Amino acid sequence: MAIDKDKYTIDKDGNIVSETIIAPSTLENIDQAMYEWVNNTVDIFCTTNKGWKKSPVIWMSAERSHQIKNRKELRDDNGSLILPIISLSRASMTKDPSNKGIFQAHIPPNIDERGGSIVVNRRINQDKTANFANADAKRRGKFASTNTGARDQVNFAKKNEKVVYQSMSIPMPVYVDISYEITLRTEYQQQMNEMITPFITKTGGINYFLLEKDGHRYESFIEQDFAQNNNVSTLQVDERMYQTTVKVKVLGYLIGEGKNQAQPKVVIRENAVEVKLPRERVIYGDIPEHTDKSGFYRD
Repeated sequence: MAIDKDKYTIDKDGNIVSETIIAPSTLENIDQAMYEWVNNTVDIFCTTNKGWKKSPVIWMSAERSHQIKNRKELRDDNGSLILPIISLSRASMTKDPSNKGIFQAHIPPNIDERGGSIVVNRRINQDKTANFANADAKRRGKFASTNTGARDQVNFAKKNEKVVYQSMSIPMPVYVDISYEITLRTEYQQQMNEMITPFITKTGGINYFLLEKDGHRYESFIEQDFAQNNNVSTLQVDERMYQTTVKVKVLGYLIGEGKNQAQPKVVIRENAVEVKLPRERVIYGDIPEHTDKSGFYRD
């Protein structure tokens, strides 16, 4: 898991005080990782009538109002698409129970109002641990000064068994198989050859690569079939277009329910280091130990 340093704060003692330390893994996060891989990592250029130019990448599910406002970037004055162009869309999504990722068994959340299933980080709470150590040292120092005349020493050197840990837990990750379609559209065969080559050779002799976003990694696979749907062989009056579809399968995971989740996305808990049971001194007739008065507590 990744730590987003722009989204969390710590107090003066270095303790975590924000629950947004872990960047979320949502569908939008995976979509953006896929878009950035096509647009930035593969980074397709091809030869046009204006020289060596980058091919624009368009996310097909964009709002219609956005497409109308940016029409000049997509279409000419006649309404035809300005080629070459790359379009990206999410085709399908499957939750396969057999795809369990690194968690082979379901881990239910804690049975309280906060939840949390997987512990992803643990650290020592220095402030509270030091308080327990100082309290024990001071108690021993007072005992030594009373019986032996030694000086009261607060920070007495001794191994501290009362260590307070901060444990950070998140919801159980749910793995999904997401299929994306990358459609390449050009007007000339040379342009298509230049654009499709990086998708074939980028991963070398395998079809595997990693998507990364906000510290999350998603395993991805390019399918071996590059479907072509060209209309140049028909010799009709339609606009000439070379079209190739590249399909990518992403093994992603989702953490939490997003904005619909009522429980915290990141839960921070502290362990118990000492259990104290109060004693009913009046019933048992105990004698006060820390006062100068004699007698019983009932007096």
